Amino acid sequence: MNDATDYSHSFAAKPQPLTLQQAARITPPIQAVDTEAMIDVPRLRRYRQNRLRQQIVEQGLDAIILAEPLSIRYATGVRNCALFQMHIQAGYLFIPAEGPVIYFDSVPGRETGRQLETIDEIRNDIIPLGYMFAGYRQQEWAVEWAKQMDDLISQHCGQASKRIGIERVGFHAEMALAELGHHLSDVAPVLAAARKIKSPEEILAMNLTIAVAEDGMTRMRDSLCNGIREQELWAYMWTALIESGGEWLDYRLLASGERTNPWQQEASSRMIRAGDLVVFDCGMVGPFSYGADISRAYHCGPGKPSDEQKKLYTLAWTEIMENTRLMQSGASFSDIALNRHILPDGYGEQLYPCLAHGLGMADEWPVILHSPQHPEFLEGELEPGMVICVESYVGKPGGVEGVKLEDQLLITEDGPIVLSRYPFEESLLLAS
Repeated sequence: MNDATDYSHSFAAKPQPLTLQQAARITPPIQAVDTEAMIDVPRLRRYRQNRLRQQIVEQGLDAIILAEPLSIRYATGVRNCALFQMHIQAGYLFIPAEGPVIYFDSVPGRETGRQLETIDEIRNDIIPLGYMFAGYRQQEWAVEWAKQMDDLISQHCGQASKRIGIERVGFHAEMALAELGHHLSDVAPVLAAARKIKSPEEILAMNLTIAVAEDGMTRMRDSLCNGIREQELWAYMWTALIESGGEWLDYRLLASGERTNPWQQEASSRMIRAGDLVVFDCGMVGPFSYGADISRAYHCGPGKPSDEQKKLYTLAWTEIMENTRLMQSGASFSDIALNRHILPDGYGEQLYPCLAHGLGMADEWPVILHSPQHPEFLEGELEPGMVICVESYVGKPGGVEGVKLEDQLLITEDGPIVLSRYPFEESLLLAS
């Protein structure tokens, strides 16, 4: 337990060991002891929580209440049954602008969170909010939950009505807390602003996930043969993830042959045949819950790729290479969109939904669209410490096949550093 008079968690006894540029080029070992010797995990947690505290203040809030497992993981380091808690609520977290961080856990005596310096108090008087446990008493218990939160707000934020950022506690709970006089807002802007800038420790953790993903890619590449099924091939990515202590894959985007056009079809029982393109997007949440979002395309032998397959691949590769050069610190999203690589007629009509997007613990803000004239285009600019994934999909409308490629990179003051190291397929690139 921390000193009751100090809730900032900003004790920085050790100097920062690495710069972002140094961290970008290091892959930590997978074994826990060796990993923690290389990644200062307490520093990692303190950095993230301090980022959140800063945003709570800057966005004029008095406290936030988190219920999403990845948000709680970011704020404190707690890891427990994350996928389960994405649909069955089993914990929530209270963080005031100043004061103790209080975690409500569903199992008395469980060690989850007890060893973490980012949590000042663990309480087991959790009140069920989801219908599975609350049932027809959901509205009644939401009122009790609101009283519980109101007590904390009064104790640690003052007696008057307060501005509270809130996340996924449900309609009844939000209404009950608002009826007690508090002004509620979506906590998403606080989380997005905090998470967008990574520390060197976060980049080290991300590199570990990327290494796991690239292990999975190698296993798939080595196992690709005529007759293997898409789901069977995709299982190699899952195997690499689980063996390395990772979390989950966000989706199962692997397709072959005619199922590669249009894109975003999940792995099926289709048998991959000689001559097919095989395209995938790893979408991995790995060790430490950091993401790897990388796409590659393979050609299934025996035999050589066709000229059209090479053209599709080369166009996608060129788009990735050219747009990566635009990812400079200080570049505005509109300048990036206006200067993006343009695909030739007939190949640019099925653009990927975005040109690039942020990544941290899975996909996150920002999203950069292809045109400033798009009605959903949002302005912004790249900053050092952001991690950005650059996307490309090339496939003729009504065509037989398509190619999806994606690289993951770190924005630095000296230019982008590509974090994803898995090579592209030389056999699919047209000779220059």
